[in-house]
Amino acid sequence: MNDFSQLLSDKVNVITDTWVMAVRQDRQIESADKLSRTAIQNHILLVLEAMVTVISQYQNSEIQPIVEASWHHGVLRAAQGFDPTEIAREYRLLRQVIFATLETELLQATPTEVFRVFRLIDATVDEAIAQCFKSYVDERLVELEQLQSQLQLNNQELTRLVRANQDNLSHLAHELKNPLTSIIGYSDLFLRQERKSTEVKDSFTNIEHIERVLRNGRHLLRLVNDAIDVSRFEAGEMKLQIVPTSIRFLVDSVVEMLQPLVRDKQIEIVVNCDRAPDEIFTDSLRLQQIITNLVSNALRYTQEGKVQITCNSQGSDKWVLIVSDTGIGISSENQKLIFDPYYRVSNEQKSYLPDSTGLGLAIVAQLVQLLKGKN
Repeated sequence: MNDFSQLLSDKVNVITDTWVMAVRQDRQIESADKLSRTAIQNHILLVLEAMVTVISQYQNSEIQPIVEASWHHGVLRAAQGFDPTEIAREYRLLRQVIFATLETELLQATPTEVFRVFRLIDATVDEAIAQCFKSYVDERLVELEQLQSQLQLNNQELTRLVRANQDNLSHLAHELKNPLTSIIGYSDLFLRQERKSTEVKDSFTNIEHIERVLRNGRHLLRLVNDAIDVSRFEAGEMKLQIVPTSIRFLVDSVVEMLQPLVRDKQIEIVVNCDRAPDEIFTDSLRLQQIITNLVSNALRYTQEGKVQITCNSQGSDKWVLIVSDTGIGISSENQKLIFDPYYRVSNEQKSYLPDSTGLGLAIVAQLVQLLKGKN
């Protein structure tokens, strides 16, 4: 009768060397490519020595050495970045190498001996796999918890930075707003004086310069105001003042205010609000801002034809506002993006206009949401 415990003990080093070579050559265990022999071998030698004890006919089966060796193997493989499938393949190779190494002796043994050795080796390897995967999963869970903690810290830092940037943006915008208002005011005063004067040489050139300052200053002021509104909305600081409001009055006011934009264009502004509610309860300033942004956007991208404003009641508690135009149009893919901040539509013939900030429609979407409406 062969003492397979002793045979296995005598061939532990051979089995280990053969297994390390098999792992290196296996293209499905890529994580072992850059590891040293010692790093690959890890605690496999201890697993084999524990297996010798289990197979021994003269000692009680003791699996604790296997548990400890396999546990450390799983911890190290997690640190080395092995995938679970690579670990499973390692143990599959170990099983194959053990049986291949003992093949000659197994062929000479009785069926009972062969069955016993196969059963014990399989049970030992299965236990080693189970303990290895348990420690591997535990180690991965620790890494996951550490990663989650780090992500939470990063998220808190990002949130702080975003809030800080919003505060800085709001502060900067307010700081810019006051001098810009002064510049525009004094430029406007200077412009009126220049237009009345007939004694200043090259007054036309001076007027051109001032008009350019006014135009750019107003554009910058509008951008700052829009940025403030976006910042306030994102920070949840935009407050509403709900009062009785006439939609028709607001629409007429907006049309009157925007008439200068159509003087040099062949555009007609058509208002159809006969079926609008007589009075609604809303924030009149914010509603006026919505109408202004929609109509001015339509006028900006329309060179000829008309811009139509339609208001209709829909039942007892709903109403709809529609602004349509005969301008360049918006493609279906762009229609999903026009309410995103700083997004500006262009077409093949003409890019977006230089005075477009890309915030007007984004503010409309935010205000509509704030007023409990739908785009």
